[in-house]
Amino acid sequence: MSGKHFIDKRPESILDWTAIVCAGIAFYLLLNNLGYFLGGFSALMGILSPFFGGIVIAYILDPMVRFFHAKLLKYSKRWRWVAILLAYLVAILLIVLLAWLVIPQIISSIMTLFNNVPQYINGIQDMLLFVQGHYGVNLDKAIQALDDSETMLNEVYALGKSALPQIMSTMSNVAGNFVSVFTSIASSIYMLADKDHLLHQLRTVAHALLPRRAAEHTLRICHYANDNFTGFFIGKIIDSAIIGVITFICMTVLRLDFAVLISVFIGITNIIPVFGPFIGAVPSIFILLLVNPIQALIFCLLILIIQQFDGNFIGPKILGQSIGISALWVLFSIVVGGDLLGIPGMVIGVPVFATLYGLAQEFIHAMLDRRGIDAEGNSVTDEAADKANVFE
Repeated sequence: MSGKHFIDKRPESILDWTAIVCAGIAFYLLLNNLGYFLGGFSALMGILSPFFGGIVIAYILDPMVRFFHAKLLKYSKRWRWVAILLAYLVAILLIVLLAWLVIPQIISSIMTLFNNVPQYINGIQDMLLFVQGHYGVNLDKAIQALDDSETMLNEVYALGKSALPQIMSTMSNVAGNFVSVFTSIASSIYMLADKDHLLHQLRTVAHALLPRRAAEHTLRICHYANDNFTGFFIGKIIDSAIIGVITFICMTVLRLDFAVLISVFIGITNIIPVFGPFIGAVPSIFILLLVNPIQALIFCLLILIIQQFDGNFIGPKILGQSIGISALWVLFSIVVGGDLLGIPGMVIGVPVFATLYGLAQEFIHAMLDRRGIDAEGNSVTDEAADKANVFE
């Protein structure tokens, strides 16, 4: 009995039974005062939120740190801090470059769009009146809808103007949380610098709290999930950046309006699998429809061509087998994730489901091997059972 983990040990003494009874009472009190404990848990999460932010930053920058550590520093532990510094410099450079080149253009495009919305609506109304007068098509409802939309836009503008002080107050509160931001960045630096030691500590805790096989399975699942998340997000971010650049170049060549605003929007929404291109394209088409219906039609054809090119060439080349599930399961994971968590659920749904899918595959293979049958129910040798894939 001494060699077993305490979870596997059967209660034998009075002390063992007393511990079980106390644990049961504690669990009952926890359920009976669940609201109080959840409130305390929420407060604790608020206190620890900067460190969770540090985990996110460290997770995002870790692939870049590993790249510099391997390619430039040849895995030298002494100079690992140089790889961390280079990763932060590259991230800061990208953020500054984005803010310097893109954000002013986006703000200018939004201001131009809002300032010219009445003119755009009047132009569309004139076109509808022309079609109605010359071709006898009854478009009164569409014209009335445009009148209502102009009134609505004026109300939205007035509402935004009245909400400006609150927006500025919110921004000042965000700026006031500088300590939390600094804590997140500082903690991420320590996590990246001491990554190997932290992972060793987590593995030690897992082996201390769980039986040996359970600890090994838990660590293997974490490693598998990390591979899925890292491969998917890195590939998807690179793919979306390429799509955004291609959209900007094509719109500039075709002389379409709001090229920077729309291409950035398309690149960001493209991170969402399957539905992302449509989420980005629909409002973009509406914006161009206000400016010029011909531009909207050209953009609609352009985005269809770009998405076909992405789906058949760019996406498979970059993502490769990082997802590892069929299109049906991708769609399923996006719908379920979006229903549970909204837009974030649509983004993380695919790697989460890919992880669960892989674990389900392993479980089915283990059951087949144990029973000595293949996916069709036929008896096979152990070697053949290892090759059987019930999901194919």
